[in-house]
Amino acid sequence: MMYVIIQIEKCASDCANLIRYEMPKAFYIKKLHKSKGEKREKMRKKILSLALVAAMAVMAVVGCGKSSSSSTQKGTGGTGDKQTNAGGDNESKPGGNETIDYGEGTIKIWVPDKTVDFTKEQVTKFAEAHPDMMGKYEVVVEPVGEGDAAKNMIADVEAGADLFAFAQDQLARLIGADAVTQIQGDYADFVASANDAGAAGAAKVGDKTYAFPLTSDNGYFLYYDKSVVTDPSSLDKIIADCEAAGKNFYYSLNDGWYQPAFFFGAGCTLTYETNDKGEFVGSNIDYASENGVAAMKGLIKLANSKALVLGNDAAKATNAGAIVTGTWSAKTVQDMFGDNYAATKLPTFNADGKDYQLGGFGGFKLLGVKPQEQPGKLVVCLELAKYLSGEEVQLARFDAVEWGPSNINAQKSEKVQSNPALAALAAQLAFTIPQGQYPEQYWQDAIALGDDIVANAKSYAEMSDDDLMKILKDFQEKEQALAKAE
Repeated sequence: MMYVIIQIEKCASDCANLIRYEMPKAFYIKKLHKSKGEKREKMRKKILSLALVAAMAVMAVVGCGKSSSSSTQKGTGGTGDKQTNAGGDNESKPGGNETIDYGEGTIKIWVPDKTVDFTKEQVTKFAEAHPDMMGKYEVVVEPVGEGDAAKNMIADVEAGADLFAFAQDQLARLIGADAVTQIQGDYADFVASANDAGAAGAAKVGDKTYAFPLTSDNGYFLYYDKSVVTDPSSLDKIIADCEAAGKNFYYSLNDGWYQPAFFFGAGCTLTYETNDKGEFVGSNIDYASENGVAAMKGLIKLANSKALVLGNDAAKATNAGAIVTGTWSAKTVQDMFGDNYAATKLPTFNADGKDYQLGGFGGFKLLGVKPQEQPGKLVVCLELAKYLSGEEVQLARFDAVEWGPSNINAQKSEKVQSNPALAALAAQLAFTIPQGQYPEQYWQDAIALGDDIVANAKSYAEMSDDDLMKILKDFQEKEQALAKAE
């Protein structure tokens, strides 16, 4: 090992520092190739540490020379079908002495389709404010949903996006595939201090931060038509009202995200533990219990209702009296129900004469940064991700698409607090657990369990508690086997 002394020249009367970084003698960055075993892990750590060292050095100079560079920098960003930052000089000279090479090329961003235009607008604003960083970059914003982003990144990291929005339950898989950069230093401090505790925690595995929170609204609750549903606090009454009116009740009983509302509501647990590599090393699952049997009975009763329609996509809902979905569907549902539009927390369900409040997951949308070969580009990507996840942009995103902010200050906004869908979600979050990391196979197994309940609803309704317990035991053993103890 050797010590490299990076001199930050005096760029203001009170700004002069020596920063020492420890790094390997070979100060270069190789292209990251996925391989197995210790070689892959050693190379991954070396590349990440080198990139971050160089990035921190660049950021120190940027912060020192920000005020003096603005009058001499050129370059603006613009958008079309592709977002291009054309013209200008990619070098800034803080204090007249430093040359910062931010690199050049293309920055690819993946966000859900409904936020593509919004993201282009925000990137343009960032580019105009930071022509030194963005002057030689073309930014391409592509529509990729949060559910597909992680899958696509893992399939081909090199071809994947430099910045990508994803649901936090995919974080462990992304870490395991070396598809997301660890967030350190001031960036990690920003994530922890600017966002609510749940969102900041969702961006971490162990004590390491890997993403920038975008929202604290990734949960589900009840939307209903007030002219149909007379008592939204009881699932039995909602079903009865929908059946009487010939209306549909939409609920994704065969979905690993929605299905646990019954099990968690009855007092069951289903969580996994991961190590720093994102590997599943332990589980805490007690579906095979009296509480689990109560949840099964609630699901079976719902599956036997003629009003039930599987699904949560409000855009595809027809003849709906009520639907369980999230804030992303607020405008669609409001248009569907008109003046009878209403939203509230999930109802209770009844099993063997006892009421249980439906629970569920509280989730978050995150913004990840792909590991970069060029330290200058890493700085640009991190700064852009910080901007896109900051208070100002989160409030603007709420105005544009009604995504609920994770930023603490943005959450205090009057317009955010008065939103009916966000108010309903806030009420429901009191009965949820933060969504952690789950093996990919769990989601498939939950689909299979739900499909079996729907397909055999009548016969399941006649089963004894012991028979239901056996189904749950089989399911539980499958899920426990997905985690290997260290």
